[in-house]
Amino acid sequence: MSDWSAQQYLKFEDERTRPARDLLAQVPLAEARKVVDIGCGPGNSTELLVNRWPEAAVVGVDTSADMLRQARERLPGKTFIEANIAHWVPPAGSDLLFANAVFQWVPDHLKQLKRLATGLPPGGVLAVQMPDNLDEPSHVLMREVAHMEPWRKQLSKAAELRDSLPKPGVYYDALQPICSRVEIWHTVYNHALADASAIVEWVKGTGLRPFVDPLESADRKAYIAEYTARIAATYLPHADGKVLLRFPRIFIVAVK
Repeated sequence: MSDWSAQQYLKFEDERTRPARDLLAQVPLAEARKVVDIGCGPGNSTELLVNRWPEAAVVGVDTSADMLRQARERLPGKTFIEANIAHWVPPAGSDLLFANAVFQWVPDHLKQLKRLATGLPPGGVLAVQMPDNLDEPSHVLMREVAHMEPWRKQLSKAAELRDSLPKPGVYYDALQPICSRVEIWHTVYNHALADASAIVEWVKGTGLRPFVDPLESADRKAYIAEYTARIAATYLPHADGKVLLRFPRIFIVAVK
């Protein structure tokens, strides 16, 4: 895929930051000296960590140059590193590894979560949040349109860039043997957005990228038009004209 767009992502900054706030609220650390924001994006989640532990050494890690540029502008005194989480090793003695909406993109992410949890010191915390929305209409419709002509050939593998998440018990069984405490829960957000086009703008910054990035301009425009029409037919306006984007997410807090 092409690089992520911080500008597109931040169009819905408050809604995208809300799960990070909810995850952070459940982190059982009164104090922390070393904190890492894995998949820090444009720094909105990193800022939450800095505010909670202002004396801690907080590091943000991401693969996107544009996201890191925005993060450095937002928090100029903090350290941000460009690295692939699949090969990255956290600083020794990290008190918290915080990951907001990144591991759903990481191949074999269960293996990576186990690796990171294993490396924590006693009492260290791995806190993870991931969208669990591949069965929502917003994502089902992406795949439906991708299987239509003239996009079928180019987009045949687009859906493979993100796997369905395992059931909560799979995460529990993987982390429980190496952790003293594992908490797992789901939250379903219902984001009130202006209209169906706003839903399309939302997913352009994340889930829609594997489907539109491979397309040339004309094909991309036609794909988005067909997808938008289907979104509008599915997400009907409420009394005030707004639509509700239903968005399930899974949360994991594991204490070493």
